[in-house]
Amino acid sequence: MPTDVSSASPEVIYPLSGKRVWVAGHRGMVGQALARRLQREGCEILTARRADVDLKRQAEVEAWMGRVRPDAIFVAAAKVGGILANDSYPADFLYDNLMIQANIVESAFRSGVGKLMLLGSSCIYPKFAPQPITEDALLTGPLEPTNEWYAIAKIAGIRLGQAYRRQHDFDVISAMPTNLYGPGDNFDLNSSHVLPALIRKAHEAKVSDAGSFTIWGTGAPRREFLHSEDCADACVHLMKVYSDAEHVNVGSGEDIAIYDLAWLVSEVVGFRGEIKRDTSKPDGTPRKLMSADRLRALGWTPKIDLRTGVSNVYAAFAAETAVSV
Repeated sequence: MPTDVSSASPEVIYPLSGKRVWVAGHRGMVGQALARRLQREGCEILTARRADVDLKRQAEVEAWMGRVRPDAIFVAAAKVGGILANDSYPADFLYDNLMIQANIVESAFRSGVGKLMLLGSSCIYPKFAPQPITEDALLTGPLEPTNEWYAIAKIAGIRLGQAYRRQHDFDVISAMPTNLYGPGDNFDLNSSHVLPALIRKAHEAKVSDAGSFTIWGTGAPRREFLHSEDCADACVHLMKVYSDAEHVNVGSGEDIAIYDLAWLVSEVVGFRGEIKRDTSKPDGTPRKLMSADRLRALGWTPKIDLRTGVSNVYAAFAAETAVSV
């Protein structure tokens, strides 16, 4: 993985210093990382608890936004989950995410917000998109069925931002992160993504002296991963230097087979047993590696390699469960 920032030094067109910046979804993994990263920008960080405002209720969002008057917004609020959660609750994933995006964008425009970033996901792309996936692959083929509801909501978010930019000249940009992991991740096996699920499975197998743990599917699909701290850094960078209708991929530029990832996690955790594969479970998209060319051209590269990132996340997870590594 690259470690040096590109020699390109794009002009800062939207400095955050001195601004009131709302991180919508500040309690989630990405929202927490954004709040930490923004502390270096000299801005006032705004947050809202669910008790303060229900983002699925338009009147509540309008009232809160009218009172608080942020200058800029990062929309990291979303209903998220892995394959099982997406497949089990399609209506929730579609409705909740549509409402959150629509309410925030409309209220932001009405209250005079200067700039807004919508965060999406790499699942917006077709299941069999050419690899690595460039931004123009959007809407060129069928989606992966197991998470199409979430994907459709995020595609709608991209188009919503483009529509407000076109009709109202509202500066909305969209960033599409790859698979993320980091501090504050969800380790619930019924709703988590693959990497935190593997960390928990390997950890529990280790502490229980189990001879094996099982992963879903064949383990052959390849996935790209990015640490949440890197994601936050990229998003802040884009907010400062980018303003266009086209969404931007946010990724590491490298991928790994799930089976190999399971072994990497096992090595980090210290589990030395067998990794079994349950081929009755779905694999999902065969490969999902996003092109990082546009983001690199804008002067940003990741800093945290996968093994280091997994080690840090596992140390935090083990500490939280009060079990020594």
